[in-house]
Amino acid sequence: MGVERAVTRWYVRRQQIQQDIDTLQARLEQSQQDDQALVERADIERQLAEARARLLTLGSCPKPMMG
Repeated sequence: MGVERAVTRWYVRRQQIQQDIDTLQARLEQSQQDDQALVERADIERQLAEARARLLTLGSCPKPMMG
């Protein structure tokens, strides 16, 4: 039961981080089209790099999902 909980927590965290990354990428694309201030664009790029780092830190699933 404990392993299932760990896998579920990992999956939820992964989904949240991936949603953050998707949102930030959409904002970055929009800022490129709107020619917004460089400071705002740099902030979005920083947040995107941090989100990607969190995803790498999260690592792989603690136990394979199937099997």
